[in-house]
Amino acid sequence: MRVGIIALLHESNTFVTPPTTIRNFEENLLVRGEAVRTAMEGTHHEIGGFFEGLAAAGAEAVPIFAARAIPSGTITAETYQTLWHRLREALEAAPAFDGLLIAPHGATVSEPFPDADGQWMRSVRQMVGHACPIIGTLDAHANLSPQMVEATDALIAYRTNPHLDQRERGCEAADLMVRTLRGEISPVQAAAFPPLVINIERQLTAEPHLVPVYRHAAEIRERPGVLSTSLLLGFPYADVPEMGAACVVVADGDRDLARRAADELGQDLWDRRTDFVGQFISVPEAISRAKELSEPVCLLDMGDNVGGGSPADGTFLAEALLSSGMKSLACLYDPEVVEQCRNEAVGSLVDVAIGAKTDRLHGVPLRGTFAVRGHSDGRYREAQARHGGIREYDQGATVVLQHAGGLTLIVNSRRTPPFSLGQIRSCGLEPREFHALAAKGVNAPVAAYQEVCPHFIRVNTPGCTTADVHQLTFQHRRRPLYPFEGRD
Repeated sequence: MRVGIIALLHESNTFVTPPTTIRNFEENLLVRGEAVRTAMEGTHHEIGGFFEGLAAAGAEAVPIFAARAIPSGTITAETYQTLWHRLREALEAAPAFDGLLIAPHGATVSEPFPDADGQWMRSVRQMVGHACPIIGTLDAHANLSPQMVEATDALIAYRTNPHLDQRERGCEAADLMVRTLRGEISPVQAAAFPPLVINIERQLTAEPHLVPVYRHAAEIRERPGVLSTSLLLGFPYADVPEMGAACVVVADGDRDLARRAADELGQDLWDRRTDFVGQFISVPEAISRAKELSEPVCLLDMGDNVGGGSPADGTFLAEALLSSGMKSLACLYDPEVVEQCRNEAVGSLVDVAIGAKTDRLHGVPLRGTFAVRGHSDGRYREAQARHGGIREYDQGATVVLQHAGGLTLIVNSRRTPPFSLGQIRSCGLEPREFHALAAKGVNAPVAAYQEVCPHFIRVNTPGCTTADVHQLTFQHRRRPLYPFEGRD
């Protein structure tokens, strides 16, 4: 029994100005054949789960192609064609296989394909034919499309946000594949698309408003004939018709059962729609709350959410922390400042203008005199299960700057999401030393930062990932779509 493995992962923010190019994939992951195994086997990623699950069942994995870039803007047409050409070439050259495990993200947008995942998945289906089972995983932030559902036999989404169960979902997909190839099951699926957006601020799966829905999905999984249930929370920063929440149910040969169960889950989401609207805490209010706390607090910079495709150089929160006088830490992307400080000795004073250079949405450069506290090559490793399942990180050449007012800045030369405390510790800093730590994210950083921060405040900063989606101009989304229309 031989099973092919393919992955093409990118979360595309259509409100980001710089497009995503092939270089973004080359800097992260772009491999084929056995290099896929070398890069991903043993990781906490779903691809690691594919390898683990197949090995446990005695099936042979046939690694074919894997590409990943950190979230950013729309993929250029040239880049999409390059990726598809390499994927197709790798698939054509692959040894024979009996089934195919795939790992799309589910919120990939390219020129000219707003449903880029569905496009390449459909093309793969056309290549391998309908006799070859295709089972895939999806990020919980996928904007599911009917095309994705039609191209596959089964789709399984992560059940946690932060995404800590990626490897488990990969193992689950591998188990379904093995059982399918053995003739034990015949998976069919159905999806529901309730007309609502779950605000990014409300997508932490451990919080009370989502726990009952996930419990409902788990109850449905226990019913006779049901193989899998998935909730898609959606990615609100993609201006595409598919943007919004969805549900998928996989059943054993009974599509009507899958349809009824998917509709039941979709109705549950719709009935709870008012629970999914954000709270929108302002920067001044967040700073005031942080000052009142006696224990360390993580301030989540929602408007500059790197894991959602933002530029990572927004200064609204860093500026407020500098003015607050609190002992605080923030990270900003600014390769110009890194280069400016490259030859400065530790202890040197430098006058810098940091951040807010990608566009005009994320503040103005933070100006001041800072002391150079240290330099780093930006590389670090995360051994624990953290959001994204990433093991090796590289934030590029990095400088640590400290202001006399209490703010310490990690300034890096590669946009890097705050999914690991290694980002801080690799720079010679201990996060417990600070009262307030700014993390450019919403829910993803919680998995790492809860080790040192008893408190979290989600801050409604401006930016291309603003939590208040009413501040974004949509041209292609579905209508009606709650809460844009039909607000109770």
